[in-house]
Order: sequence, then structure tokens, then C-alpha cells
Amino acid sequence: MIFIVAKFETKPEWTDRWIEHVRPFTEATRAEPGNRWFEWSRSVEEENTWVLVEAFDDDAAEAHVTSDHFRQAQQDLPQALVRTPRVISEKIAAEDWAELGEMSVD
Repeated sequence: MIFIVAKFETKPEWTDRWIEHVRPFTEATRAEPGNRWFEWSRSVEEENTWVLVEAFDDDAAEAHVTSDHFRQAQQDLPQALVRTPRVISEKIAAEDWAELGEMSVD
């Protein structure tokens, strides 16, 4: 699986409307074959930072970055950003989320 975490630093005037701004891209990506998850979170420490956690089957990541909705996002998203997003992208052996071994909820 390809596991990706990306940080997007938004301009203050875009922060509160970021989720609506990326909604078409998010929905299209979630509908892609091979997409495992595509989840946005807002940083509690950096109010203008959004974190995207996404995962794809190994052979699906290429189709994602060459899709029409990805190309559209490349045009639409930068206007709302302070800088180029930062990313960690790795191929990992996991196939899904695992339970946290150091904590148990009964």
C-alpha cells in the first residue's frame, strides 16, 4: 500500500472554507478504484494547517496523480495556500489500520 501524509498551509482567509474548497477533489478521489482512505484533519496547534492522510493500493497511486480531478486540484488549490504542500509518501507492508498495541479500550 502507498501511505501518504501531506500538510497544506492555507492562507488565513481560506482556512475556514478549505474543506468546501477541496470537497470535489476529495469526493472524486474517494471514489477511485484502489483508494483506501482520504481523510482531512485540521491541526490543533497550527490553525492554518490541514493534514491529509491518504492511502492507495500499490497500483492505484499512478492513476490518482494522472486523473482529471487531480489535474484540476493542481490548478484550484494553490490559490488558497501559503506554500507548496509538504508530504511523506511511502510504500508500506500494512493493508489497513491496526489496533494500537500500547492502549486498549474495553
